[in-house]
Amino acid sequence: MKYDIIVVGGGHAGIEACLAAARMGKNTLLITMLVEQIGAASCNPAVGGLAKGHLVRELDAIGGEMGLCTDATGIQFRILNASKGAAVQGSRAQIDMDKYREYMRKVCHNTPNLEVYQDEVSTLLVKNENEVYGVKTKLGEEFEASKVIITTGTFMKGLIHIGESTYDAGRAWELPSSTLSTQLKELGLNVGRLKTGTPARIDGKSINFENMDAHGGDVMPAPFSFRTDKSNFNPTQYPCYITYTNLGTHDKIRSNFDRAPLFTGQIQGSGPRYCPSIEDKVNRFSERDRHQLFLEPQTAMCTEYYINGLSTSLPIDVQKEMIHSISGLENAKIIRYGYAIEYDYVDPTELKHTLETKKVKNLYNAGQINATTGYEEAASQGLMAGINACLAIDEKEPFILRRDEGYIGVLIDDLVTKGTSEPYRMFTSRAEYRLLLREENADLRLSKYGHDLGLIDDETMSKVENKRKVLNDAVELMSNEWFTSKKENLDLLESIGEDKIRDRALLIDIVGRNTVDKEKFDKLVPSLANTESYLKEQIIIEAKYYRYILKQQKQIDKMKKMLKLKIPENFNFKGVAGLSNEVIEKLEKFKPPTLFNASEISGITPSAIDIIHLNINLKQQQEKKEK
Repeated sequence: MKYDIIVVGGGHAGIEACLAAARMGKNTLLITMLVEQIGAASCNPAVGGLAKGHLVRELDAIGGEMGLCTDATGIQFRILNASKGAAVQGSRAQIDMDKYREYMRKVCHNTPNLEVYQDEVSTLLVKNENEVYGVKTKLGEEFEASKVIITTGTFMKGLIHIGESTYDAGRAWELPSSTLSTQLKELGLNVGRLKTGTPARIDGKSINFENMDAHGGDVMPAPFSFRTDKSNFNPTQYPCYITYTNLGTHDKIRSNFDRAPLFTGQIQGSGPRYCPSIEDKVNRFSERDRHQLFLEPQTAMCTEYYINGLSTSLPIDVQKEMIHSISGLENAKIIRYGYAIEYDYVDPTELKHTLETKKVKNLYNAGQINATTGYEEAASQGLMAGINACLAIDEKEPFILRRDEGYIGVLIDDLVTKGTSEPYRMFTSRAEYRLLLREENADLRLSKYGHDLGLIDDETMSKVENKRKVLNDAVELMSNEWFTSKKENLDLLESIGEDKIRDRALLIDIVGRNTVDKEKFDKLVPSLANTESYLKEQIIIEAKYYRYILKQQKQIDKMKKMLKLKIPENFNFKGVAGLSNEVIEKLEKFKPPTLFNASEISGITPSAIDIIHLNINLKQQQEKKEK
């Protein structure tokens, strides 16, 4: 049985990889251990968040499925950081985990060119020592393919820890992948060990919500997908609840540090620094008398609640005492205990920007196997791996997003050039050009790529182009119209509660004030008052960022020009101050012809590129003087 592409694993990365491949016309096979668990949300019942929301919007703009599924199965929608600038806001949705899984399974089963098969991939079929041509399963089936994409999540040699107890699993009570990572090591890939964890789940009927603060969704919820009809988007929303740990909780945890796998040496892998377990938080932040917890419904039935902020691998008797010491949870019934899980991953510096491994041909990795954490990071990688596998089959140029084009570009560039020693999580601070890479303009930035790839249809692309025209026309109008200090204008500013001006100013700078909203905009720019509400909001955002964007665009243009710079053949990297021995060794080995080629070498950081650029310019200036 021969396919174009085989995807191993039906998690968030695997789903996006196989859907992209099938939709691009490739005969695709998804092999997963349990068909019922395709699209399972292994940890928290939510999609998006700060920076993660950007990833989902970008994924959607290119043609991925996560945004559409979230809109169809979401039970609460909120914009985080709503009081701050648009560049650092993040969309987040609580999802019905059961419906999310059902939706994704249905999509996979009904997508043309895609077959689903339940089994464990035990071995890669390899020829010529380093060229993958298919897989062999635990049941002995062999499937050949031009490309294989591994998206195993936490399943490679997964080991679960609950107190002193351990058992082999890729997720609670699900069998791990026991042989694949051993073969990857034998193929020369650098395989390491990481750890993540999850909290207990509580019976909703046993929770006392009276002493907790309800946390609802936005009154006017915004969908994730640009393809969702905004005018008819009105989901039923369910509240989350806020409670806190207390000193008594901390005492119970602290008195059992000697039984905590995290501290006894039982857990060897590095955990996520930005999502620590409760025992780690109590240990590291001993001065704090409480930690905030969010109780999140796992489905619309609200039968089970996820305790966000209480991830743990403590023994079950300690988990009981700890949970029952928390306000509102005194009589809570635990349905599932929290646990930690260790698993094997492949060092992401082993990958090209296409997510194909450097040492093994035709093999791609995506998701937690690349040392990331989070559904959104995984799905983004899956989409890119699926796309690039298709392009490689067709012998076309790869699809690689630059850091100034998207958070997905930042994510992959960080992984393959810098690597990571802990589960990688996306933050807005990781994106140098975040003023350009806002959630609301992801379709304007990236849909053209999705359309060219066949993942975005003509109708959707037409809407994007119409949106682009409306925004461009509005910016052109406001950036070319002077708002003078004549009495009529000063009276207008006073009537809408805006500070007066002493001299003339461009209209776009007036609209760009932090205090200008849609109502004020209608009076300042009456010719655009009838613009659709969501477009009007985006025009105002464009005005607020107008000056910053001009400055950032100049930096990007300078960077593009810089990366085209040729590196002299006889350039002495060893003579450059500020470069580490590791960087020098790699540059001497690969001898990149341009700064762009140098930037694609794993471990070569943007700061190293700046140093090389400066030294090449100094050398060229010196040579000119000598002539």
